[in-house]
Amino acid sequence: MSKPTVAIVGRPNVGKSTIFNRIVGERISIVEDVSGVTRDRIYSSADWLTHDFNLIDTGGIDIGDEPFLEQIRAQAEIAIEEADVIIFLTNGREGVTNGDEQVAKILYKTKKPVVLAVNKIDNPEMREMIYDFYSLGFGDPHPISGSHGLGLGDLLDSVAASFPEPAAEEVEEDVIRFSLIGRPNVGKSSLVNALLGEDRVIVSDVAGTTTDAIDSLYEYEGQKFRIIDTAGMRKKGKVYENTEKYSVLRALKAIDRSDVVLIVLNGEEGIREQDKRIAGYAEEAGKGVLFVVNKWDALEKDDKTMNRFTEDIRKNFLFLDYAPIAYVSAKTKQRVKTLFDFIITISENHSMRIQSSVLNEVVEDAVARNPAPADKGKRLRIYYTTQVAVRPPAFVVFVNDTELMHFSYERFLQNRLRESFGFEGTPIRIITRARS
Repeated sequence: MSKPTVAIVGRPNVGKSTIFNRIVGERISIVEDVSGVTRDRIYSSADWLTHDFNLIDTGGIDIGDEPFLEQIRAQAEIAIEEADVIIFLTNGREGVTNGDEQVAKILYKTKKPVVLAVNKIDNPEMREMIYDFYSLGFGDPHPISGSHGLGLGDLLDSVAASFPEPAAEEVEEDVIRFSLIGRPNVGKSSLVNALLGEDRVIVSDVAGTTTDAIDSLYEYEGQKFRIIDTAGMRKKGKVYENTEKYSVLRALKAIDRSDVVLIVLNGEEGIREQDKRIAGYAEEAGKGVLFVVNKWDALEKDDKTMNRFTEDIRKNFLFLDYAPIAYVSAKTKQRVKTLFDFIITISENHSMRIQSSVLNEVVEDAVARNPAPADKGKRLRIYYTTQVAVRPPAFVVFVNDTELMHFSYERFLQNRLRESFGFEGTPIRIITRARS
C-alpha cells in the first residue's frame, strides 16, 4: 500500500528544513540561517503514532536561475501535484508577508488539505502573534517552534487526520510487483516494451516524455507480474525539466508499491550521482533490488568490459553489494527475458523464512568461529536469534548488552546468513534486543 505524502511549503527562511528534520528525527537537510541553503536530502520516510508517510521539504528543490517568486510558485506547484497533505509554513516573528500571500494564492488552487503552521513561536507569550495568520484563509494556525520542538505533536495530529482514506487494494495472489527506476533516458520505457513484447509505453529519445507511472500485467512461465513503470520519473514542462530532484518523487511512490526494484543504468553513460540517490531509496524501503545495465549493445567491448563495469557498480553501490547485475539491451532484446528469472529468485529470497533451530545453529557456529571482540572488559553474548518478518527478512538477536553489538559485527552476522541461506537481491535487517 502506498504511503501518503506530505510536503512542507513556504517562502524561504521560515524554517522548512528545521521542521523537516524535527519530524524525520534526524538532521538530513543542511540548515543555516541563510535563505536557500538546503543542499542535501529533502525526501524521507517519517511516522507519527500509527501513520507512516513520505515527507518532502520543497525548499530543497532547486528551480535554477528563476526569479524569487517563480521559485516559490514552482515549489508550491510541485507540492500540489505530488502531496496528499500540505504543511504551509510561515514565520510568526515576521507576521504575514507578501511572500506568504503569494504562496497562499497558489495553494488556493489545490483540493488537497492544507495545514497552516506558524513557526518560531518559542514560548507561550508569543502565541498572540498567530492571529494575523487567520487572514491567509486556511483555518486555525498551529503555533510551533522548530528550534525547540514545541507544538509539533498537535501539528502532526492535524496532518494525520487529513490523510486520505487508504484505498482498498485488491489482494493479488502470487503476483510479483516490480518497478523500473532510474534517471530519465536510461531506457526504462524501452525495457518495459521489450519485456511485454509489445509497444505499451511511449518511447522517445527525449528525456522525460513519460508523464505518469503505468502498470502492466504480464505472465511468464506461469508466474504473474505487475510491472510498475515510472519511465523517466519527470514531467514535461520548464519547472520539472529544470528540477533533477523532482524525479525522485515519482520513484518513491513506485518503490512503495513494489516487491522488487530494478535500478536501470545506462551502459553508454556509466554511473551518475543521481543513480546512487535513487538506489538509496530502494535500499531504505527494504525492497528486493536488481541492477539492470541497459544499452549494452551500444558499447565497444572486449573480454574485460563487463568485469570493469561490475567493479564500478560494486564500488559506487557498496550498500547494495547483495544485488545481482544483469546486462541487457532493450533495443535488440538481448537477455531481456532473463530479467524475469532474476525477479522470481529475488522475490523468493525477499519472502524467505528460516526455521529458528536452523537459524540458531548458523549464528552459534558463526560466533564460535569468530567471537565478538571484547570492549572494556565486556564481551557480546548472543543468547537467541529469531526471524520476525519477511519482505525484507528481519531477525531479532537477543544479547547481554545492545551497546556491545558493533556495526562491524552486525555486518559479519549478515554475511554469515547470506553465505548460509543465499538472500541474493534482498536486504537483511538485524535488530538487537537485550534479554530481559
